[in-house]
Amino acid sequence: MSSTPLITNDAIVLGILVAILAAVFYTSSSERPGWKKFYAVVPSILLCYFLPSVVASLGIISGDVSNLYFVSSRYLLPASLVLLTLSIDLPAVLRLGSKAVIMFLTGTVGIMLGGPAALLIVSWINPDIVGGAGPDAVWRGMTTIAGSWIGGGANQTAMKEVFRVGDELFSAMIAVDVIIANLWMAVLLFAAGRAKAIDRHTGADASAIDEVQRRVEEFQAQVRKIPTLTETMVLLAVAFGVTALGHWGAALIVPLMERLGQTVPFIQRASLTSSFFWIVVIATTGGLILSSTRARRLEGVGASRIGSVFLYVLIASIGMKMDIMAVFSNTGLFLVGAIWMAIHATLMIVVAYLIKAPVFFMAVGSQANVGGAASAPIVASAFHPSLAPVGVLLAVFGYALGTYAAWVCGLLMQAVAGG
Repeated sequence: MSSTPLITNDAIVLGILVAILAAVFYTSSSERPGWKKFYAVVPSILLCYFLPSVVASLGIISGDVSNLYFVSSRYLLPASLVLLTLSIDLPAVLRLGSKAVIMFLTGTVGIMLGGPAALLIVSWINPDIVGGAGPDAVWRGMTTIAGSWIGGGANQTAMKEVFRVGDELFSAMIAVDVIIANLWMAVLLFAAGRAKAIDRHTGADASAIDEVQRRVEEFQAQVRKIPTLTETMVLLAVAFGVTALGHWGAALIVPLMERLGQTVPFIQRASLTSSFFWIVVIATTGGLILSSTRARRLEGVGASRIGSVFLYVLIASIGMKMDIMAVFSNTGLFLVGAIWMAIHATLMIVVAYLIKAPVFFMAVGSQANVGGAASAPIVASAFHPSLAPVGVLLAVFGYALGTYAAWVCGLLMQAVAGG
């Protein structure tokens, strides 16, 4: 990418990125047959990464010159995490039934264990594929996939910063993430069309899904409203207030961790001296705490919607730093991703069979991890349109777990790689 782009004014760069996002969302929601066919093949989220990368590759803008990534990762990302976890209703998740929760957590465990296992397996096949050192160590890049597959884009970026992943490697990992995840989603959508036959074959009882559907519809109707200016300002105050608390807390904790790290090497290896790590943890924890208060009702005035806006601005700023040619120079990484996903899928299918969970819980539990809020509703609505909020609910649960579980997965992969 050019070090002297045509446009260096960040106000103009931001306008370009938001215009790209608007174009992607507008066309992906179009009813025109051509666009429907196009987005049936090309995931919209891939374009949110890819198009800014193309503009940067043409020398029009540059992620190296722009400060937008720093601003969005330090300010918009923590605020996004607060808003996306704010609406989580833990009792409601539990009321979905034990099988739904078991399948969701099985998906999380499958990702956490599948990453280190895939790393180990490929190292036996060809150690060069999973080598590298410093920011280019493959295990570091894999932590970003763990963040994405357990939580979502916000958690993915958090892992990039916490484990200090190089930009070129990160570009390749995004390609692995998006392509492998969407292949698996295609399998889940195929299963959705045959859910009743599969459930009859396995003896699964799907009657609870009707009750889930009713409860979700009641919750949505209860909190949904047209937001006032006051409510929107309160929502933003909560998001950026907790973000400020995260920055303040990190400034206090990091010096203490650095002193302790001189005598306890694990603290350095576990990235506990990273200011960004503590910002993200405090923001996520703050959102979870607020979810048990009246602040959770801010979801009715658009908490997750505004959080998603922040997230997609971040995604576009990441795309601006991507090297699109990295996809072709790291094809071996797709083997790692395929093995990783195969481990996750196998565990999901086995557990679903053993506990006689309906295909719906298996599919949505998996996609709430792997696809997050962007695609879990798609899979859920393939069973019934009114069930889409179940996918959102579990995906938000995934956002809450993503920061912590992906970090643990990263430590396991670090241990396997000897890093």
